[in-house]
Amino acid sequence: MVRPTDPSADPDSSLVPSPSLDLGVDLDVEEGRPAIVWVSGAGDPAVWVAGHRDALHRAVARHGAVMVRGLVPRDAAEAGRILKNLATELMAEREAFAPRETYEQGVYSSSKWPSNQPMCMHHELSYTLESPSMLLFACLSAPPQGGVTAVAEASRVLAALPADLVERFEREGWLLTRSYNDEIGVPWQEAFGTSSRAEVESYCAANRITFEWTSDGGLRTSQRRPAVITHPENGQRLWFNQIAFLNEWTMMPEVREYLVDVYGRDGLPFNTRFGNGDEIGEDVVQLINKIYDSVTLREPWQAGDVMLVDNLRMAHSREAYEGPREVLVAMGYPVSLDACSPSADRPQLWSA
Repeated sequence: MVRPTDPSADPDSSLVPSPSLDLGVDLDVEEGRPAIVWVSGAGDPAVWVAGHRDALHRAVARHGAVMVRGLVPRDAAEAGRILKNLATELMAEREAFAPRETYEQGVYSSSKWPSNQPMCMHHELSYTLESPSMLLFACLSAPPQGGVTAVAEASRVLAALPADLVERFEREGWLLTRSYNDEIGVPWQEAFGTSSRAEVESYCAANRITFEWTSDGGLRTSQRRPAVITHPENGQRLWFNQIAFLNEWTMMPEVREYLVDVYGRDGLPFNTRFGNGDEIGEDVVQLINKIYDSVTLREPWQAGDVMLVDNLRMAHSREAYEGPREVLVAMGYPVSLDACSPSADRPQLWSA
């Protein structure tokens, strides 16, 4: 199959042919990679995605993640238009754990995470009561090395985990503890979008979060969440959480040692535990990350790429990288955790 790098490679077609999957768009599907749509001659890329939105949503419903290659947004403003045309309902981030730049309402930079440290597999905002069911990314500049946003099928992770471990997490859930301060991560004012303690307390009460104000003006919180959910559209059971990513044993050893030395284990910016409060051992975290690695799909970014990800079905990560990297992200079609319980009615989220 010819894969164009510019519109002149195939002037008579907006999509390069590949095996039909009866989705309304043509897809390139290869083992070890997310599905890819190759576009040429699209004209205004924001208009093109608006016209193909339903077909791309169907493709995401089929494959979990789809990369669209060849749109080539010129700048952040055009990339923002593309993301907004791909999802008709965007949500704002709350309870952030790392800083982001806001480009415009609902469109953000990637989390500001050290480029030499990977962001392990996780589902965006899986610790909140309302999560995006779709993530949308637009790459303006790709690093010369690394920086891949990889994805992994949550049902495959769940199937590969030991049955007794899954049973415990299903029974107990998982616990996220956070210690907000002004020195690392984001301060509570930024995470909750307010400087009012009363508003934070009201938010915590409404979102099943216990809290404690510390003597130095900081905030400590904990929240118990389910580790396994049911996809609200098809009933598929999914490993949906940030148990490994936000655990102390996923940190680089020197980073963990420094933070424990400065803040103590109970004062780490974030950590995860079993739902009953027991510590999660390093062996469990390493096992979870190893299983993620075994089912990872990856495709290096090229400038101009756009990717759509079912955030419930697919975990995502960000590899360490060198050089400049600018990837915009939007969070679409919020869904509540209550709608992801086995007994919930199945709402239509975004797939046709």
